[in-house]
Amino acid sequence: MKIVLLVVGKLRDRNVAALCDDYVLRARRHLPIEVVEVEDDQALARRWPAEGETIALEPGGESWTTERFAQRLEERMTRGTRSLTFAIGGADGLPAALVARASLRLSLSPLTLPHRLARLILSEQIYRALTIIRHEPYHH
Repeated sequence: MKIVLLVVGKLRDRNVAALCDDYVLRARRHLPIEVVEVEDDQALARRWPAEGETIALEPGGESWTTERFAQRLEERMTRGTRSLTFAIGGADGLPAALVARASLRLSLSPLTLPHRLARLILSEQIYRALTIIRHEPYHH
């Protein structure tokens, strides 16, 4: 399975970018991960995958524990999901038309997060979930 992070905007803060890159590199030891940065909602719509599963990160979406996140990721890995895309909108969030096309809406927190912070949290949670699946000590 391949994970894609489809995000609006580039990380301009070097420190946040370094943290995100670190978690993505760690996770790549377990699964292929691609980060696709697009400029705006129109570019996001053009890159929205026609196949595979797409999860829209949205306030008001389902809220999972880390363990549930790992379980859901493992379910997709074992059932042969080829591609799992996580979509993060820009400052105004994801367009409603794209959210409607998503397989699932997921909320990382009941708080409203800046998209850069959401990207960092998602990157870390993907890595953490993979360590849980592989019974590695990072989570404990």
